[in-house]
Amino acid sequence: MLMLLGAGALLATPLWVIAVVVKALSVALPGRRPDWGVRLLRWAAVMLAAAAVMLLLMALGAVELSVNQAGSGAGSSPAPACREAAPHLVAHLATHHASYLPPAFDCVLDDGTTFASSGVYLWLNGLVVACATASVLLGVAARYTNRLRPA
Repeated sequence: MLMLLGAGALLATPLWVIAVVVKALSVALPGRRPDWGVRLLRWAAVMLAAAAVMLLLMALGAVELSVNQAGSGAGSSPAPACREAAPHLVAHLATHHASYLPPAFDCVLDDGTTFASSGVYLWLNGLVVACATASVLLGVAARYTNRLRPA
């Protein structure tokens, strides 16, 4: 299920980019409404929230894909993501650990130490937090800008 949602988010990304480009062009062209600033803040907050959700779904889909690959098939042990991340440690791989919040897929060695199967999760988690934080800040800015405008 999470893999399907992640794939859907990946496919929706070009539409999100097109919407952002079209909105940027509409702001740059003359003939804007008088309240375009507040509307732009609200729109940007919604788009950043959508970006955070899409990135989170992509990360969750990637974790689920790694779990699925590690749990089925003849070449599933040790996990393919762990074998690809550290080919020199294949003999010492014991198991793997998947985390969904925050999304991560860690490889466990026979001595108990762990390492991340991919640096992608670090980037995706950071982008999710950055987009969510920026969305909240823009939403607050839109609310206060709207309150400060003369009636």
